[in-house]
Amino acid sequence: VQLQASGGGLVQAGGSLRLSCAASGLTYSTYAVGWFRQAPGKEREFVAVIRRATGDTYYANPVKGRFTISRDNAKSTVYLQMNSLKPEDTAVYYCAVRFGSTWSVKANEYGHWGQGTLVTVSS
Repeated sequence: VQLQASGGGLVQAGGSLRLSCAASGLTYSTYAVGWFRQAPGKEREFVAVIRRATGDTYYANPVKGRFTISRDNAKSTVYLQMNSLKPEDTAVYYCAVRFGSTWSVKANEYGHWGQGTLVTVSS
């Protein structure tokens, strides 16, 4: 399994970015894709997750109402639309895959990770 995260960049507070996570080598259709982020000096934290089969989503409280996770199964790609960005959203954003019919907010329950994409929000 390979995951390629992209779409990061520098944006002013209040702006928007859309991250993409393109997956390849997925031989099973039952999995969830999560987005996590890690700011300098902080632990990796959960952002959002989507189940591939059902489209069910779940968000961390700090991003709820501002971020939207979606998927395009035909392209094996998951997106994270980030609106109303704040300086505290600055981090490296990672996508990850968890096989199975349930999702998780725990990073150690995801077995495959992308390389990360840097999001910097200036004040």
